[in-house]
Amino acid sequence: MNKINCILLVDDNPADNLFHSIMIKESGICSQIKIVNDGEEALAYLEKSRQAENAEDYPEPQIIFLDINMPRMNGFEFLEAYSKMENRSKKSILITMLTTSINTDDRDKALSYEIVSEFHNKPINVPMLHSLVEKYF
Repeated sequence: MNKINCILLVDDNPADNLFHSIMIKESGICSQIKIVNDGEEALAYLEKSRQAENAEDYPEPQIIFLDINMPRMNGFEFLEAYSKMENRSKKSILITMLTTSINTDDRDKALSYEIVSEFHNKPINVPMLHSLVEKYF
């Protein structure tokens, strides 16, 4: 199985982040897991990852798991801002929306963004992680 370098979790829920980190580690698909609490922090992280001098502390993620409902900047607001960012490697970053929402409008809206590849209900699990890596990497 292929292995990627970095996954960025964008979620304000510490319990979800802990559980998802455990699942990612258990899956063995990734070397590094970085966590931010909302869309603003995610954008700042991505900006820092573009600078060579930050490569060690801010590795560029290959997958972003993005929650919808967060304070300050939610997942959809992040997608709007991220869509406007100039980033040569945007196409190589897989964005997967994660949510507890059962609202089909959320799914439709998320998948209407060209930059969103997947939409899944929380929590993530090892088979889903393996499937993503096999499908996209």
